Amino acid sequence: MSGQHGTYRPLRWTGDAFVILDQTALPHDERYLECRTVDDVAAAIEQMRVRGAPAIGISAVAGLALALRERGADSDWRAILDEAARRLAATRPTAVDLFNALEVARSRVATARTAEEAEQILDRLVEELLERQWSIDQAIAQHGAGLLPHGARVLTHCNTGALGTGAYGTALGIIRRAHELGRLRHVWVTETRPRQQGARLTTWELRRVGIAHTLIVDGAAAWIMARGEVDVVIVGADRVAANGDVANKIGTLALAVAAERFRIPFYVAAPLSTFDPHTPDGRSIPIEERDKAEVLRLNGGWVAPADTTVLNPAFDVTPASLITGIVTEAGVVLSPDERKIAALLGAATRDRT
Repeated sequence: MSGQHGTYRPLRWTGDAFVILDQTALPHDERYLECRTVDDVAAAIEQMRVRGAPAIGISAVAGLALALRERGADSDWRAILDEAARRLAATRPTAVDLFNALEVARSRVATARTAEEAEQILDRLVEELLERQWSIDQAIAQHGAGLLPHGARVLTHCNTGALGTGAYGTALGIIRRAHELGRLRHVWVTETRPRQQGARLTTWELRRVGIAHTLIVDGAAAWIMARGEVDVVIVGADRVAANGDVANKIGTLALAVAAERFRIPFYVAAPLSTFDPHTPDGRSIPIEERDKAEVLRLNGGWVAPADTTVLNPAFDVTPASLITGIVTEAGVVLSPDERKIAALLGAATRDRT
């Protein structure tokens, strides 16, 4: 692996397998899984062995490529792709990168005349997406780092680093770049219940790059803000609606409300692939609800009676009115609204044509 990508590769495409760093095994075991079928990839997404909106999108394209590898000699390859796309689309409903990536893949193979040609197209697309994500993350990091004051104490939620994008990271990428520029003093990391992505994954990534950090329970975040120990809150996103509302890991809304109360800037880091102009507002974003066992059990032990009624939404929606700015690879949208989001996406479309 080239040095520009860091010291580990969360995602790797070999042509015959999609290799992922199993995020459910971290921080204790750095275990890689080889996905060789579309069902392997779909299961890895569902079980959150790979997670993070950009990483899910790249994984989905790899799943399509693997589906073609599995086909029989006389099979209808277009039907196989359609079925694989349906299987992958059903894995997680909130992160729009998944659906955007599937749409890009469909458009790329639309002119393919044979299964072999489609295979080659998808193979190149997986590699292209992995490389492009690095450039995207670097641009987000550069735009975002300049927003932080010198000596910034940053609070972040969930995991938005290389594990979530397969490259450098979005919100955590900004934090990494601020550290490299000498602008960062400390990072507060929420544990992020119920799956503890902050505790397990973000602390693991910060340790690897030598960034000073402190882990806190989710419920302590507002108190840390009230004590004047947070200068900026930076989080990621799984979907940005047309009006600037943002779906992100459950608990994000509470952080935004607290940040507004204590007059702390609240930034969202999101690549353009996470924007969904077809979803008008946050109320229209489908929110994934996960198994109640994630809440009832912790490290194999019960934390509540097994028959307890549980509501376990994986995401919540933060209204645009609570967001100081959205940091993208194309720049920063301050006080986001429908007009500004449309202008951003329109400019990005013109740049690509």
